[in-house]
Amino acid sequence: MTGSALSLPALAALLPADFTLGVATAAFQIEGGVREGGRGPSGWDDFTRQSGRILNADTADVSCDHYHRFAEDIALMKDLGVDSYRLSLAWPRVQPGGSGPANPAGLAFYDQLVDDLLAAGIKPMATLYHWDTPLPLELAGGWLTRSTAERFGEYAALAGAALGDRVDKWITVNEPSSVTLNGYGLGVHAPGRALLFDGLPAAHHQLLGHGLAVQALRSAGATGGIGITNVHTPVVPAAVDDTGDQLFAELFDLLHNRIFADPVLLGRYPDVPAFLAPVFEPLLAMPAADLETIRQPLDFYGLNYYAPTRIAAGPGPSGTAAGTGDGTANALAGLPFRPEPWPEYPQTAFGWPVAPDYFSTALEQMANRYGAALPPVYITENGASFPDELTTGGRIEDSRRIDYLGAHLAAAVDAAQPGGPAEALELQGYYIWSLLDNFEWAAGYCQRLGLVHVDFETLVRTPRDSYYWLQELIRLRP
Repeated sequence: MTGSALSLPALAALLPADFTLGVATAAFQIEGGVREGGRGPSGWDDFTRQSGRILNADTADVSCDHYHRFAEDIALMKDLGVDSYRLSLAWPRVQPGGSGPANPAGLAFYDQLVDDLLAAGIKPMATLYHWDTPLPLELAGGWLTRSTAERFGEYAALAGAALGDRVDKWITVNEPSSVTLNGYGLGVHAPGRALLFDGLPAAHHQLLGHGLAVQALRSAGATGGIGITNVHTPVVPAAVDDTGDQLFAELFDLLHNRIFADPVLLGRYPDVPAFLAPVFEPLLAMPAADLETIRQPLDFYGLNYYAPTRIAAGPGPSGTAAGTGDGTANALAGLPFRPEPWPEYPQTAFGWPVAPDYFSTALEQMANRYGAALPPVYITENGASFPDELTTGGRIEDSRRIDYLGAHLAAAVDAAQPGGPAEALELQGYYIWSLLDNFEWAAGYCQRLGLVHVDFETLVRTPRDSYYWLQELIRLRP
């Protein structure tokens, strides 16, 4: 049964007791104020100013102007009734050069934000790194260098000392797979390094940074739970009886999912077939002792889910991943494998298949692969972009988003229930991406994923019908 087939009371009745419902954003995507309050430049600031990098040459200089309007956004969340808000700290706002002492004005901003969230009855989940590397560190090699991991641990100590008594949960690194593959492998995200498999050291150093950050937060006396978030995609071969498709599907699963989760949860990199060993040499050559640091005890694991991936052997033509608006298709054309479409599913505006059944598969794979090593799980992002259908009477109708969210939430909860395919997994919460329309990285402002519509000319916020749908779901839950 899909969420779209469930009434709101029926969906609310599925939710376990004490199940967290929240919304998520990221600093670079909503804050603006990039030259205010002592904030330094980030790698993404630099990337947006490079010709041809961002659709329509958009920048995040203003975006939603959350830096000045956070009180308005907290009021929207309080009215919505969410339990928790997943925000991110901008590393260059807290530590402008990526090293040295904290910026007092930057810490003061997040100090006020956290206090105001708590006053509104909303628990903060703070992400330390959501892709905005301080530019001096990026120019010195970014995540390709070990020193960036060490600087990240120092930054985590500053954040933990300032906010650790009030933040309910911490996420160290958001989607290290996206940073590695899109930023250092394909070059479609900052820092724009198209190194293909030579970009894999960025994976290891982000994981090392994660481990150092966990240690730093705990040493600073942070009282909240600590975890990491990765985006997981179930991977299937385009033709189940084609050996090439099977091998490249396995390669993509390793690259996207397992080389990030296995070290964190099991303390080792996954075994790889002999013919793939040269691909993973940059990882396998890393100091084995680092894995002891990477595998820190975690209070939870954050899982982002958007879509499954279908892989076929052989390069694809430009346009294979049409609809993303972010240059991914052209970058993928140089690889020996290609993503294939999912004609059996409807698509989001990003061109991603709407496949809630594969959400269950993602959770099942996590439960089966990691067993007792897997801590409680939070869905830290799930959402979709769709064109708005109608604007009537001041309200914005987005029935496709409502159907998407209902189906995916139901699929996740069903999977983790007794008798479900992921029943061994303890699912504790679900965060919708996103509270607000925002700067969607290389796609600029062309993709809208918010429960709240943002007019980027006037910055007026208008809740969509999906906002009121979630508000009612929260009211009806047991």
